[in-house]
Amino acid sequence: MALPKKLSHRLFAGVLLGLAFYVALALWSDVHVIADALKRLSWWVIPAACGLSFLNYVVRFVKWQRYLALLDVRIETRTSFLIYLSGLSMSVTPGKMGEVFKSWLLKKVSGTPISRSAPIVFAERFTDLLGYLLLIAVGGLASDREHAWIFWATLGLCVAALVLVGNRGFAKLVLALAAKLPLGRRMSPKHEVALGTMRTLLAPREILLPTVVSFIGWGLECTGFWLIANAVVPDSVPFLFAIFAFALSAVAGAVAIIFPGGLVITEGFLGTLLRPRFQAVVEKTLGLAGDAAREYARSQAAAAVILARVCTLWFAVLVGFVAMGIFTKRYGAVEEEPAD
Repeated sequence: MALPKKLSHRLFAGVLLGLAFYVALALWSDVHVIADALKRLSWWVIPAACGLSFLNYVVRFVKWQRYLALLDVRIETRTSFLIYLSGLSMSVTPGKMGEVFKSWLLKKVSGTPISRSAPIVFAERFTDLLGYLLLIAVGGLASDREHAWIFWATLGLCVAALVLVGNRGFAKLVLALAAKLPLGRRMSPKHEVALGTMRTLLAPREILLPTVVSFIGWGLECTGFWLIANAVVPDSVPFLFAIFAFALSAVAGAVAIIFPGGLVITEGFLGTLLRPRFQAVVEKTLGLAGDAAREYARSQAAAAVILARVCTLWFAVLVGFVAMGIFTKRYGAVEEEPAD
């Protein structure tokens, strides 16, 4: 199975960045302690976390189907699910916007113009952020004032984006500015279609259901993280704190869109939030103190973070590759870059 060259280059860059970062993280944290932590894991933890991640994809597929219905795009459910999963192969592109690749596949199957279907990815990311914000609020926003600014800043951005998308005057201004550019003049009709589609997908009455779906779906991955964290250091992370930490770290990575898949940012936040919890348990159960306890907790946190990301981000990429292979076998190779 071969991806189009433009997207394969982006994916390859994301994979290389991820590999380099995890090697650096392991070396910085103590490879031997991380290896020991992995050896102590119960055999069922990783399959369970990956299973929860896959269930997340199934739950959030409801959003994709709803958005297709709003655009009156009708394809077989099995094919639609295959296209949806194939987009996961692009999870390590900046802001996950490589998932617009789903529009390429959708055009191949149904002929739907990319300018019409591509805004679905923006709507998915938007309601995913809202779902994460709900998880943060439920998980313990009030108890962590230090990081509350991330929640409020992201919520402010979401509200501003929603207002601007729904404002026809703003849409006309964007189109007028784009039309002054050489490429913009040629693409202006497609920009107009995309903005119209976005207004349909993000109409106020269409916000609630996708946000609830995202809340449930990403909550499943938070649960997977909770299992992993407590498998690495038993009885260290309460369930609500796991929800808060994973969701907050994901939002931080999502807002920093220049980092593919939130790499570095998400891991950094997650490790920072975990270390104090791990250190408290280490001091109590192992009798370590001071620098020894901090170093050991740091290595355990690194192990938990790496495992969590393998079972979420990188598992998604793997599932996407498998789905893309099946799609290619059924429908043929995907063109390098659609004409539109």
